[in-house]
Amino acid sequence: MLYLTVFFSGLTTLALELLASRLLAPYFGTSNLVWAALIGLILLYLTAGYRLGGRWADRSPHPATMYRVLAWGAFLAGLIPFVARPILLPVAAAFDQMDIGVLPAAFAAVLILFSAPLILLGMISPFAIRLALLDARRAGTVAGDIYALSTIGSFVGTFLPDLVFVPWIGTRATFLLFSGVLLLVSFLGLWRAAGPRALLPLGWMPLLWLALLLTAARLPIKNTPGQIFETESTYNYIQVLETPDGTRYLRLNEGQGIHSMYNPDRIAFGGTWEQFLAAPFFNPAPFPVERVDSMAIIGLAAGTSARQATAVFGPIPIDGYEIDPAIIAVGREYFGMTEPNLNAIPQDGRIGLAHSQRKYALIGIDAYRPPYIPWHLTTREFFETVRAHLEPGGAVAINVGRAPGDRRLIAALAGTMQAVFPTVFVMDVPGTFNSIIYATAQPGSWEALAENYALLEASDADPLLLESIARAWTYRQPTPPAETVFTDDRAPIEWLTNALILRYVVGGSRE
Repeated sequence: MLYLTVFFSGLTTLALELLASRLLAPYFGTSNLVWAALIGLILLYLTAGYRLGGRWADRSPHPATMYRVLAWGAFLAGLIPFVARPILLPVAAAFDQMDIGVLPAAFAAVLILFSAPLILLGMISPFAIRLALLDARRAGTVAGDIYALSTIGSFVGTFLPDLVFVPWIGTRATFLLFSGVLLLVSFLGLWRAAGPRALLPLGWMPLLWLALLLTAARLPIKNTPGQIFETESTYNYIQVLETPDGTRYLRLNEGQGIHSMYNPDRIAFGGTWEQFLAAPFFNPAPFPVERVDSMAIIGLAAGTSARQATAVFGPIPIDGYEIDPAIIAVGREYFGMTEPNLNAIPQDGRIGLAHSQRKYALIGIDAYRPPYIPWHLTTREFFETVRAHLEPGGAVAINVGRAPGDRRLIAALAGTMQAVFPTVFVMDVPGTFNSIIYATAQPGSWEALAENYALLEASDADPLLLESIARAWTYRQPTPPAETVFTDDRAPIEWLTNALILRYVVGGSRE
């Protein structure tokens, strides 16, 4: 029973760490700053638990004492998402209104909620060692066995939340599942150690736990106006909003960024997606629309770019890479992502492209987890793979974030792309904090874009394509000098993005 206790204690401790990130993702995102704060504080809580557990075990070396501690740790773990809810719901509204002043206090408050259960769970291993240590000559063996079994439990707890239970039953119910299992273990241990009467003072815990379980399924994660769907997948919190005119928006995690838009009666939305359409026309004129005969999209989301490309270029084959299969399902259900020419591939974009046997006329890269770009999609090695999969007249476009007065991220990405492509171009998307960086497999120019525009306009090309080219020309920017090249060995993309955000938050707009 003692070793079973240690196993499930370790399992639940690691599960709580992962569930903490899932609890916070819809409100604060999943950046490395969030993970660093989570891991750092959890380690401090466990440190306090180890210290307190060792001292308490020496003062009261009784199994019943340990199981009472375990019961309270298990029960408090199940309470976390319910106590956190009144704190987190205003955070969602604050993000929507860009009222960032409430965020640090709310973030700290939620992390503090994890202190009591994790400190209590941290007490279990030293307590178990004290109880198992009957012969001082076997102290090393006993300690090794206890920590080995606790670590095996943590290993199992690493995989179960994100890969099994959160996509299946949701974050709140997963908290309660691990809480309930550990509560059961503690009650069994207390029964064996002190008899059934020892359970009476704690008998209310399973009743309240059951009430919380019945409540969990009925509570939405967010109460955003216009919300018509939400779910949790292995990778994301997914939310679909709808406006009165029928336009739908796909938002992920904390909602800072619209990943797809859809309206059955519209194709143009004035965002970043349609700017990808202009990329091939930096090639020397004449470059007819018919030459854009294939496309790959890394970061397909719910298919806005694919729908626009199909409208402009016709039913060309499009390979859309989207790492989250749940997003693909949402795209088909809510965003009309049913084009027969679109091959939606649930795979990491870099891996998928590297193993593709095709070459493309156009590759669009829009794989944000706002405000971050996955670092492995920013390196010279990645762009070498992209170029190897472009047709001779092919082009690539990547969506990049910026802050007012701070273009370091654009400069770094443009510099990296210049190490691979002969020509690179930059335009700012009006009304946003986004820029598009274009690159061509053969030399191109802004003058070629203007010439192609004139030819396309004379041939009555699609208005969305003409609008995309005209906007790229109107909001063009000088290409930064190639001073930085990201590589697979060194790509400090999150460090650079964090510095960009911090400068904006502290200093405000400088434009």
